[in-house]
Amino acid sequence: MIRKAICGKWNRGGKMARPGRPIDLPGGVAFSNRDFRTGEISAVTDVKLSQTDPATASNGNASFGVNPWLDWTARTAVIIIYGGSAVVGAAGIPHLLPLDSFPKLLMVAAHMANVLFLSLVAVTTMTRLVPIMKSKGIETRISALLGTFLSIALAFLPKAELGPIWSILSTALILVATSLCIVVLRWLGKSFSILAEARRLVTNGPYRIVRHPLYLCEMVALIGVTLQVLSPLAALIAIVIVTIQCRRMINEERILRLAFPEYDAYAARTPLLIPARLIPTCMGRLARHAGRKLSTKAVDPQA
Repeated sequence: MIRKAICGKWNRGGKMARPGRPIDLPGGVAFSNRDFRTGEISAVTDVKLSQTDPATASNGNASFGVNPWLDWTARTAVIIIYGGSAVVGAAGIPHLLPLDSFPKLLMVAAHMANVLFLSLVAVTTMTRLVPIMKSKGIETRISALLGTFLSIALAFLPKAELGPIWSILSTALILVATSLCIVVLRWLGKSFSILAEARRLVTNGPYRIVRHPLYLCEMVALIGVTLQVLSPLAALIAIVIVTIQCRRMINEERILRLAFPEYDAYAARTPLLIPARLIPTCMGRLARHAGRKLSTKAVDPQA
């Protein structure tokens, strides 16, 4: 226990602890007497640093708290981008009619799933919790933004001449993956973030199967999109995106380990990205080894 502040009474630092007023902690870390798991102000706030040294938590890799103006600016940007994309996508659905073939039906279904996912991202961003810890440094922000938006470049590449089977396969991959993204996002809920930030640890639902199910679903959708514009350039862009997403996982796991002491136990029992039970034993060992390597980098960047 580092500090207990009681609303309306003097805390140990000699400052009046009022709702929302920062409480100075060792190492330059500051908290307000706000429940950092729910985002709601409470009369009594017990501030715990999750068995983390405050000096470590406030070093160049992570910091507690967030500037409210920056948080709302980021929220507004995400809402405008994703909400606007959803509106544009919905407006284009009538132009895809009539549904005169099975491939056309799949294409419209995938398009509608994408519109629903974009809308859900906008709504979730509007209602998400205030982060209790965020990453510091330009690299984490660049990785997050590139990993999120670089796939847009694939939309500007010419369509590949696919046969009916490959066309159906690619569209089906996009439809299934996008639908699963919607399910995962519903479970993630108010903990959703594009940047590497900690809000609330989610370990249920799809997060009981792998630690990063949303990235897994997005990578499956990426395969489908890449097939539709298949070319050396498209393959290169896809490889770059996957590499960046792996870097994002490292950044996010580092923050989650700092914010939640129970994350180590969760990571020990849950695969990183690939459900080991769904693949052969040899591939499962390879997947677990890769997951341990990424987890090691999340704990020690020099490893």
